[in-house]
Amino acid sequence: MKELIEMIVKPLVDFPEDVQVKVLEDENRVTYQLSVNKTDMGKVIGKQGRVAKAIRTVVYAAGSSQQKKIFLEISE
Repeated sequence: MKELIEMIVKPLVDFPEDVQVKVLEDENRVTYQLSVNKTDMGKVIGKQGRVAKAIRTVVYAAGSSQQKKIFLEISE
């Protein structure tokens, strides 16, 4: 899943080397923390959050087979 997020985000940004995904796993949830360069935040979020919503939709669909709830957080 981490590789999927990186594969989606890196072509969108100007600084792909700054894209990092951290995984936090609990009993019943997995949280992926996506961090990008400060100047790339607008590109990852998109107008009215459309790009971020699309990324989350793909990630949630890919993880739907798991028993745990999946969350994607975007930060600088």
